[in-house]
Amino acid sequence: MLRDMRTRFGGSHIGYAIVVLWPVVHIFMLVAIYVLRKIPSPMSMSTTLFIATGAVPALMFQYVSREVMKAVVMNRPLTYYPQVKLIDVLFARIIVEIVTGFLGLMIVFAILYAIGVDPMPLNPFVAMTGYIAAILLGIGIGTINVGIIAFFPGWLMGYALFSIILYLSSGVMFLPNMLPDEIYQYLRYNPVVQIIEWVRLAYEPQMGFQIDYLYVLLWAFGTLTLGLLMERHIIRKMN
Repeated sequence: MLRDMRTRFGGSHIGYAIVVLWPVVHIFMLVAIYVLRKIPSPMSMSTTLFIATGAVPALMFQYVSREVMKAVVMNRPLTYYPQVKLIDVLFARIIVEIVTGFLGLMIVFAILYAIGVDPMPLNPFVAMTGYIAAILLGIGIGTINVGIIAFFPGWLMGYALFSIILYLSSGVMFLPNMLPDEIYQYLRYNPVVQIIEWVRLAYEPQMGFQIDYLYVLLWAFGTLTLGLLMERHIIRKMN
């Protein structure tokens, strides 16, 4: 874990600060664009909070799923030591990404307070479980990605492109339920859409988002189980 935190972004302690701040900068660049263009929020909350409540869970999922996959590529030399297994590398990166995600969340909350926006949801428990669901789904998809790149190394770039499409269609900058019902029902198959609605429901319960919590958790734990089985029975034998 310490090696992972120290060797990313220039091999210094400051480098880890960049890892934490990178998604924060992304979020507030979006906020600045929407505020400067005076694009109204489709919910009763401010535009700043609307973008933040969509971008934070989406980026938590995106960064965890991508960085867990990259951990294997970046730290494979460690597995030449018999004491270090691939699963150790994976879990070290998972723990680092969980810590990074919550540090980023706290910084976003602090900046929102500083600019006069109250980021506290009406139901903090619902919001927190939504953020946790985003991390769990990221871990699950990340372990699947580890299995895929064992056969197709080019998937590292392919997933980057796929995650951009996923991000743009997940409802970060719009409300999917305002689209025609035929389109909305298809978008709901994307669990990230429901996770973003899960978090926003904590801020405005009257919106009445219909979230299939079991569906999201099945995605998270199902992908994690499949990824760990691939690591145990396929990737480990290949190595």
